[in-house]
Amino acid sequence: MSRHSLFRLDKNATGSLQHQIREILVKAILDNHLPGDSALPSCRKLAKQLGVGRNTVVIAYQTLVDDGYLISKERSGHYVNTALSQTSLSNQKHHEHSETAGWINSIKFKPSELPHLHKPVNWRDFPYPFVYGQFDPTLFPIADWRECVRESVAISAIHEWAGDRFDRDDPRLTHQIKTRLLPRRGIWVDDDQILITSGTQQAICLISQLLTDSNSVIGMEEPGYFDARNVLGLNKPKFMPLEIDKSGIKINDDLNQCDLIYTTPSHHYPTTVTMPLKRRQLLLKKAAEHNIIILEDDYETENNFFSTQPIPSLKSLDKQGNVLYMGSLSKTLAPGLRMGYLVGPAKLIKEARAYRRLMMRHMPANNQQIIALFIKRGHYDSLVHKMHNEFKSRWKLMDAALHKHLANHVRYFSSGGTSFWIQGPKWLDADRLQKQAAGNGLLIESGSVFFMHPPKHNNHFVLGYSSISKEKIEPGIKKLGEVIQSLEA
Repeated sequence: MSRHSLFRLDKNATGSLQHQIREILVKAILDNHLPGDSALPSCRKLAKQLGVGRNTVVIAYQTLVDDGYLISKERSGHYVNTALSQTSLSNQKHHEHSETAGWINSIKFKPSELPHLHKPVNWRDFPYPFVYGQFDPTLFPIADWRECVRESVAISAIHEWAGDRFDRDDPRLTHQIKTRLLPRRGIWVDDDQILITSGTQQAICLISQLLTDSNSVIGMEEPGYFDARNVLGLNKPKFMPLEIDKSGIKINDDLNQCDLIYTTPSHHYPTTVTMPLKRRQLLLKKAAEHNIIILEDDYETENNFFSTQPIPSLKSLDKQGNVLYMGSLSKTLAPGLRMGYLVGPAKLIKEARAYRRLMMRHMPANNQQIIALFIKRGHYDSLVHKMHNEFKSRWKLMDAALHKHLANHVRYFSSGGTSFWIQGPKWLDADRLQKQAAGNGLLIESGSVFFMHPPKHNNHFVLGYSSISKEKIEPGIKKLGEVIQSLEA
């Protein structure tokens, strides 16, 4: 059988037929299934085999000629470029040997071994994905986003963003954050006090490297965000677990020992409790008295369903300059965009910008331009309003379903956001429940990873609802109740 007869188009694939044909041929060449100087079938023959128009194959072949993958020989046909094929084979052999190098066992730090959640790549295939922090494509304003993308690929726009910005951010995005996003949180700053980051993860990493060392004492919410703990732990500081109650961090003398406190006051992660104004004022008072830096992660401020007037951010209440503020665009737009921002004193932002330059220079300039346009034209505010109403509706369905099907088995709490923090009976093993639930088409997340010092009973878990459709919520919670009952039996 000819190797060419193995070419097949995937009916479920995305992209045009030309792009699919190109991908098939490029893969075959780079994987050395089509060696150098191999003759390809004629355009007419391949078109017939694939069931597409001849011109579709002609265009696909021509793009591969233009890019150097193929060579066109007059009156003879198309052939694989020998030079490209040899380069690919050489790289493949190099890769095969690289994994056996002796130094591979000398890795000093293994971040893969740090506590973290394991989200299945195929989470969308689960009938009931109660997974936190994922994307619901039905809510994304595709037409509005495409409008901004189209403008960003105009020739004049490409000339603006395609060059190396060294360490500078797009001034239009900085302006939109400064004038449209931060004021709604009561924050008024200058341009030089804002840094665009690859989500809050990078902002935390920058702060960790600039403001902490092995002598630092860092206060962490307990339970709390495990990856903030992982990142802030890079310099081997001492951690001080800060107990959480229904109002957030408890204000006590443990705080006095801290050099820096990481907190999620708008919606504590994972319990979702909102820190009330009085508690915020007490925390700021402690920070002022003991010169404590507060790192405020305002990741989910837009989704408070139970307050007609949002509680001001810690940063907006801070009169002493102790609060550094982090915001996320990824949580509202799409997690895959990885876009956020850090707000702090100009002197700190200058150093953070310089350190970011050593890591990655700046965030992709085309994405910055697209998001700036998206905010400027009001699409962001429209999306926030849409998501607020949708998630409030899902919250009510979750609350009703939990009350109906799990009231006798669990205690639960949520003050908005996109998840519920569940406490099961003492006998419940949440890790075991997670595995058993997955076998029944339910994706949930065990709560053990959120604790610096795991409690005696591992009976907490998280139910997210940002990615599950409304009609799936009630039957999914019912099924979860059945799984819990089966474990109790």
